[in-house]
Amino acid sequence: GFVKLLERVNGDALDEKGRRYVTLISDAANKMGRLIDDLLDFSRMGRSEMRLGAVSMNELVAEVVRDLEPDTETRTVEWIVGGLPDVRGDSALVRQVWVNLLANAVKYSREKNPARIEIGCERSAEGEQRFFVRDNGVGFDMKYVDRLFGVFQRLHSEEQFEGTGIGLANVRRIVHRHGGRTWAESTLGEGSTFWFSMPLSETSSSGKESV
Repeated sequence: GFVKLLERVNGDALDEKGRRYVTLISDAANKMGRLIDDLLDFSRMGRSEMRLGAVSMNELVAEVVRDLEPDTETRTVEWIVGGLPDVRGDSALVRQVWVNLLANAVKYSREKNPARIEIGCERSAEGEQRFFVRDNGVGFDMKYVDRLFGVFQRLHSEEQFEGTGIGLANVRRIVHRHGGRTWAESTLGEGSTFWFSMPLSETSSSGKESV
């Protein structure tokens, strides 16, 4: 706020170096604000009481895709969404999982034209329902995969892709609280697939096949 006031009142008196310093201060303050907000969210994810019920994954994904339109409207993004079974969980928390995963897919595929983002679910031989988000973005080196879901762990610089390194840690915490697990696969330069498992809703058919 004080930086904006300085720009408005004394902006004309600043030379080029002074204006650059003001910009650096403003950018750093904004980044710190995002970091604090993300840390607060991360803390709440582990302490908030869960309200369990049937959750429509199809509806949540459709909502999040609509919310991401301001970030995709000037790009060509191909969304491929398969049929998703309902799960049992906290709708608000599960929605945050999709927000983080789909926003990451949009961000890390922005250099591709078209960007291709696929969302689906597969059933393992053991009957585990595995949801995935697959993109054709920059990918990452699999030797760093163990760092992905940790707090402050980032595989790309702030100059390349903005972020605080907390989103995937939130994903893991939420999924773990629901009794599921998270993992990822990637090929550098070709894209990534992020997976998570969730318990099915009691209203889901045990014989239902998921795409």
